[in-house]
Amino acid sequence: MVYSPIANGELGAIVTSLEMTSRPPLRAMPASELRLERWQAPTAEKYRTLYRRIGEPWFWFSRLELSDADLLQIIHDPMVRIWAVLDRRGIEVGILELDFRLPEQCEIAFFGLVPELTGKGHGKWLMAMALQMAWAEADMQRLWVHTCTLDGPHALTFYQRSGFIAYQRQLETFPDPRITGLIPPDAAPHIPLIDAGFAPKVDG
Repeated sequence: MVYSPIANGELGAIVTSLEMTSRPPLRAMPASELRLERWQAPTAEKYRTLYRRIGEPWFWFSRLELSDADLLQIIHDPMVRIWAVLDRRGIEVGILELDFRLPEQCEIAFFGLVPELTGKGHGKWLMAMALQMAWAEADMQRLWVHTCTLDGPHALTFYQRSGFIAYQRQLETFPDPRITGLIPPDAAPHIPLIDAGFAPKVDG
């Protein structure tokens, strides 16, 4: 066994990519009190607010690195379709983003619920909606998604139970976004923050 050190101030994750290459069999729609609302052209601020609420515990930061212009170029693309998940009060509690920019395929770019809703079965409903809308495209040949070891502990098995097959694994390293200031320093406390400029106290 070989250990490869990761520099202080950085994080490492194993990224697993999964795909589905045929339309899944029809199943009964899981029950949920949630509903979807299509976002045709959200502002950058509105998008980032929901993105942060869902993703900060799992180190979602890629969209926070983008300028407003670069972010809007993606989320206003007609082949990128975004839905907010609403609860019974109409409060936004999740996101579903499907990216159809490559011919005959779709990426589930972002899929998630606010932390307080995880583990309550709503993810099964949201995935059923994602599969239904992705495979409604007449020329669809492939649906894919990726997850990593910084995501929720059950994310990988959830995608596998949903019918996705893993086809690739990669190692990713990147500056800790808590240090770069993209997300708050107290986010994701389950992952220790190891800062190159931090010197721990030594007793004695």
